[in-house]
Amino acid sequence: MNIPQYKEIYDSANSPGPAVEEIKAVLRNKDLMAQLIKRDLVTRYKRSVLGVFWSMLNPLGTMIILSLVFSRMFDMRGVYPAYILTNYVAWNFFSQATSFSLNTTLWGSDLFHKIYIPRTSFILSTVGTGMINLLFALVPLFLILLITGVNIHLTILFLPLAILILAAFALGFSLLLSTLVVFFPDVNEFYPVLLTAWMYLTPIIYPETMISDVLNGWLLRLNPLYHLIKIFRLVAFEGVVPSGMEWLTAVIIAVMTLVAGWVVFTSSNKRFGYYV
Repeated sequence: MNIPQYKEIYDSANSPGPAVEEIKAVLRNKDLMAQLIKRDLVTRYKRSVLGVFWSMLNPLGTMIILSLVFSRMFDMRGVYPAYILTNYVAWNFFSQATSFSLNTTLWGSDLFHKIYIPRTSFILSTVGTGMINLLFALVPLFLILLITGVNIHLTILFLPLAILILAAFALGFSLLLSTLVVFFPDVNEFYPVLLTAWMYLTPIIYPETMISDVLNGWLLRLNPLYHLIKIFRLVAFEGVVPSGMEWLTAVIIAVMTLVAGWVVFTSSNKRFGYYV
């Protein structure tokens, strides 16, 4: 008995587009994501004595230094270490995720020419690794909150949502950066300068009231990280549920950046081979 053979035919005319095709490819390669994240963690800490504990010690060390330098400048009644650590944990996640993403596309270019791998995989794994490091960094954050007498409120239940919003923005921004760095390698050199300026323009080491009146408040309103880190700080440090408008603003920023980054990256990645 002859069994009919069926062959799947790819019809480009009926293709849903590169953005949707990439989503399907990522979902088909979920195990690859786990292996890439594991590789990132092992590579980063394999020669370190303390390993992943550096994810906790790094923000603690930064908090101590900044507290010694700036604590007397701001009247925060002894809670300044907790304030700055809350902000810095969120900022450090974004900073590391986007910085490491710059080289992941270039690093994986050889593999792209040999086997089929969803090209967003390396960016996704970088952000995924950053989220794991962020979870480790929450341990010293909660300890400092307790030591400094900051009450941990039920608003902490909103923290996973705040992290997801921040991760969505970081992923979208990383995709945009990774696309730019392929065509304009100077982005790799310029981005650390941009990050430094961005950090000091965002209320991380100082209260937002210090610059709330600059340009009639537009300096803060036009800073996307201000809105995202504020959500993180409100639920983790201040024990306040963000207003509906604050949630909406953060979600719109994150979703628009993610969609833009995904569309730009997936529509451009077929040309990467000519540049990397």
